[in-house]
Amino acid sequence: MDADFSIELSQEDPVLDLPWKDPAGKLAYVDLKRHPELLPKIEEAVKFPELGEFLRTLNSPHSILETAKCDAWATTEINAEEEIYNASHKFASYVDAVFSDIEVRNSSPQEALSVHENFARKLVDLLRRTPETRSSAELCIRRCYYVEDSSVREGFYFTLYVSGYGDDPASALENWAVALKLTGNAIVQVSVSQP
Repeated sequence: MDADFSIELSQEDPVLDLPWKDPAGKLAYVDLKRHPELLPKIEEAVKFPELGEFLRTLNSPHSILETAKCDAWATTEINAEEEIYNASHKFASYVDAVFSDIEVRNSSPQEALSVHENFARKLVDLLRRTPETRSSAELCIRRCYYVEDSSVREGFYFTLYVSGYGDDPASALENWAVALKLTGNAIVQVSVSQP
């Protein structure tokens, strides 16, 4: 599997407020780590059971991460970097995740960034050793604003993009599902190895 990570901390890069709520109040953060029974409230997890299983894995006691947001979609838009897959279809998802450990969240910016970067390197190294598939994973480290008791603390989060490619919608979906499973397993392995 192709895998890479980046650090995106400029003013133009996406940020995450945690907890979050959309302006219309229709969608909001669901704490799946402490309330896994709420998984059916995540529309995308119901629509795509593979994503639901991935969220279950990331929020399990075996993972040092917890999820904040997600989405999944099918497309025929293939960018120049993705032409190596020789595919006409793509199925992709993103999941925003944070470390569950409050000490990591409360650590100095330099320490927190170092922990995030270390995790990203280990995960990417492990994913690059998985079997060759028509899929990719990209981990982006971004700025997060943790809102607690009317105070805001700056930290970091991950956006994990997983994509599967194919000659038709079904094969792209299948390759995405395999990549999601491999990525979930790798996150659990890295979680176990973290100090």
